[in-house]
Order: sequence, then structure tokens, then C-alpha cells
Amino acid sequence: MEPRSGSSIPPQVLRPSTPPVTSLRAVAELTGARPAGAAEVPAQVGVTGIEQRSNAVLPGDLFAGLAGAHAHGARFARAAVEQGAVAILTDPAGAELIGEIDVPVLVHDAPRSILGELSSALYGDPSRTLRIVGITGTSGKTTTSYLVEAGLAAAGLRTALIGTIETRIGGDRVPSALTTPEAPQLHAMFAVMVERGVQAVVMEVSSHALALGRVDGVEFAVGAFTNLSQDHLDFHAGFEDYFAAKRRLFVLDGSAVVPAARSVVCVDDEWGVRLAGDIAVAAAATGDRELITVATRPGVPADWVASAARPGAAGTQEFAASGPGANMDVRLRLPGAYNIANGLLALAVCTAAGADPATAARALGEVDVPGRMQRVDRGQGFLAVVDYAHKPAAIESVVATLRALLAEQGGGRLAVVVGAGGDRDAGKRPLMGAAGARGADLLIITDDNPRGEDPAVIRAAVRDGAEAVPAAERGQVREVGDRADAITAVVDWASAGDVVLIAGKGHETGQEISGVKYPFDDREVLAVALSRKTRDLTHS
Repeated sequence: MEPRSGSSIPPQVLRPSTPPVTSLRAVAELTGARPAGAAEVPAQVGVTGIEQRSNAVLPGDLFAGLAGAHAHGARFARAAVEQGAVAILTDPAGAELIGEIDVPVLVHDAPRSILGELSSALYGDPSRTLRIVGITGTSGKTTTSYLVEAGLAAAGLRTALIGTIETRIGGDRVPSALTTPEAPQLHAMFAVMVERGVQAVVMEVSSHALALGRVDGVEFAVGAFTNLSQDHLDFHAGFEDYFAAKRRLFVLDGSAVVPAARSVVCVDDEWGVRLAGDIAVAAAATGDRELITVATRPGVPADWVASAARPGAAGTQEFAASGPGANMDVRLRLPGAYNIANGLLALAVCTAAGADPATAARALGEVDVPGRMQRVDRGQGFLAVVDYAHKPAAIESVVATLRALLAEQGGGRLAVVVGAGGDRDAGKRPLMGAAGARGADLLIITDDNPRGEDPAVIRAAVRDGAEAVPAAERGQVREVGDRADAITAVVDWASAGDVVLIAGKGHETGQEISGVKYPFDDREVLAVALSRKTRDLTHS
């Protein structure tokens, strides 16, 4: 989580070393903001950055005091000035809160709506000089991002990656708290990338980012859509609202988001088909948009299609990809039909971004994604996997993939450990329980990130869904609240030839309980349990 404004722990500040200087008058002209009171905008004030977090302000910054869910950012204006802010941008309510202050105050009726475009302008519109690929959808964003970045790097481009697991600039990892950073931090990051010679940026674009304006002012070269299933309905009013947020990356809708010049859409589900139709209508009207479709389901017409999928050794797989002027075999180190969709989408995106498809295809076969079907092996004699699946459809897909692996090897049992996060979409909890119970011989329900909720209440909702599955269609269901104990229990249960899945947290390295994040990594805990079991078996 990002530190709140006013926190004693300053957040990471990533800025270009030589930012342009923009006069405050130019800021006012660009945004239509007006000076507070009767004062004129002073000609001598120059702005070199923008921040909405008072404890991240650097000298020369414009501080954006925005209305928040719990407090108005204008309350921290004096702290921002102490940090070196040379001016304040806020709304009328914020200006009243600030009152008299030693720096100019610009007032805009809706400052958040202009934050992205203003941030871009203050850093020299860096996204215009970068080849930016934005990937959205419910599941598969992270995996597809890793695959696309690998494909573009293989094509000779210097790349950067912004996403759930990490942010990397030209191979160097930098701190990142959000899947998609807020607009001021995002455009500052783009400016740093330009300074470091980055040519192509691959980024995950969340529905929150699209709805809250975090990607306003970004010029996307390519936008990609994976799929849509239940998630974030605590934030969105329903599926239509959720879809509308995703749609903003592709179709102009009156928001400040600029639709991608090229859209690559997987049409395996009804939402992809619908989105492709909307994009086609918009493209026909404007003539400046390109639509590329991708499908892995037999008989579904698309520009890129996958066929002849076949499993390989140790969970790898291959498939045949066909696109405009291109036919090739693609190898992935990731099992599952959903990863064929991710791989085909990535190949089409790389091609749309200017990479040679054959070169990109070869690169896809070398990619491992942290916390996505990640194997943990301590010589235990059975497959143990950690995966980030934390949505009903994702759990169904991962369970089906592991069931198929068991069938290929001629038998074995499947155990699944799963929980649900607190302070998030409560409606998906019983659905997650049901998805796990239908495919598992043993389902252990445990804690994920309870956050501010009672963990027992969350577990009960997951268990209700699991036990609603008819007994003949599910395996054993157990509840073990402590996550480490749950992982140990499932390892103790497993025998040679079985498969163990630890679902929900994937790459995460912490567990949030009652507002405190404790160190916890499923991969490390699983490795310890497996090592102990292997040692005990060796000595028995």
C-alpha cells in the first residue's frame, strides 16, 4: 500500500534528472485553472514536477491537493510547501481549507480530471516518444505483460515493464506499490524511461486506473484485452460498469483517456466479442484506429487463431499460431488453455507493436512468470505449484489445467489451498469456494489477506460456497485458518504422483491482517514444508 499523505515514511520518488521548467502561467493556460482570490498568476514561478502526496514533494513541484475518500489533500498543503512546493493546485473547497499561504494557489473545479494531461505536459509528454503497450482484462494481464516484454526485447527494443509484480526499467527493478501508478508518478516514470533510452513500455492497466484517471494523458501505441470475469465488484457498480472502465482503453467515451491506436482483443468470451464490435464501430467512424482479434476457441473467426495445442514435458505446451502472413509453432513454459490465450494475445501484440512474429514467438518459450503456475521442488515426488488465482474463473482454469496434467500422467489426486481477501468483492467468496471444491480431492480453506475484516467470516463465506457443491461432485473440505498451517497440512496429505496447488497470493511477499502487513511468501512457506517432508521421508 502507498503511504498516505502526511505519513512519516516518505514514498519512493522516481523523477527525471533534468525535467523541463514550465511557468505557472503556462500551467494555468493549459488547464484553465484560475488563481485563488484576486491575485494574478505570477510570471516568475517555474514548475519542474507535480505530486499529490505531500511527503513525496520535491523542490519546484506543483502540489495537487485533491479531495479524497477520507480527507482533502489540501489539508497537507503547508507540509507540501515545507517540502519545497512552489504552487498549489486544488478545487474551491481545497482553496478554502488552505486559506492564506506563501505560494500561489490555482483553483480548478475538477483538478483530478486534468491531472493526467497536466502531468504529461510538465514532463515533456514522454509517452509520445515511447512505444507504450497497455494490457487490461480480469485475468492474464501479468502473464501477457511478461510475454510481450520478452518478445519486444528479443526484437531489439530496450524495454520497461510496469505491473502487479514489479516495475523494471531497462532491466533494473524499481519500487512500485500499485499495478498502475497514479498519473503524476506514471508520467514522471515515463520521463525517466526516456532519459534511460527505453523504447517500448509494457504495462498492466487496471480497471481502477482507467476509472480513476491514472492513465489520463498517456498515448498508447497498442491496447490489449484478455478477458472479463467477476472481480472488483466492490469498486464497480456491476459488470456493465466494470466493462465500461476496461472499454476506455479502446473507445473514446468522454473521459480523458486517449484510446489506443491499435487494439488487440481476445474474443474467446462474450465481453471480448462485444468490445471488438464497439471498437470496429469507432474505427469505422474515425478511420484512425486498427482492430486485431485473437481467438483460441475452435470455429471462432479472428485475425490470429491458435490450433493443435499439445502438452510437452514438465508442464510446457506448444500450439500452432496463424495470423496475417504468419504461421508458426509457439512453445510456452506455462501450462493451461488460458495460457495459450495469453501466449497468442502476446504474439499478436508484439506484431502490432512492430516486432517480427517469428522472433517474438521464440522469445515466449523462455518466459517464466513469478507466482504464476510457479513450481516449488524439494525432491518431494509430487508437483507443488503456487499461483496467483484469486478469482472464481481463474481458480476454475488453474484447477482444470492441473486436472489435465494428472490425467496425462495416468492418475493422482489434487489438493487446493485457497482463501479470499478482506475488504474486497465479497460476492466472489462463495464462488471461489465452489470452484475449488468441484475440482479438488482436498480443499483447504484458509486466510488470504483478511485486511480489516474478521478472517473467520471470510472463511465461512468461502466454505459456504464449497459445501453448496453436491457431495458427489466435490472432495473433502477442511478449514485451517493459519495459512502456514494450511500449507503444511496439504503437504503432509500429498503422496507421490499427486498435485498440490497453493492459490491466491502468488508472488506476494506479505499477508495483511488488521491493517498490518506481515512477511509471508507462499513459495517460501511451501518450500520449508516440502523440505521437512522430504527430510522426514529420507530418515524414516
